[in-house]
Amino acid sequence: MQTEGRKKAVAKYLAKLDSIKVWIPKGEREKYKMHAERCGKSLNALIVELLDSDIARSKEAEQNANNQR
Repeated sequence: MQTEGRKKAVAKYLAKLDSIKVWIPKGEREKYKMHAERCGKSLNALIVELLDSDIARSKEAEQNANNQR
């Protein structure tokens, strides 16, 4: 059972975060989770890292295309 102080701390922390839900094929979650663990990350951390990396690559490609004009 959580204390009132702990509940407030958790609520304050969660208020700083957005939540998204990802739909994946049945049975794939464990495969993704195991891959994240092999990378030394949580599934959430790996997903965020991959998305950030993809966004950075897209921005770089866009900048390169604009510089070639």
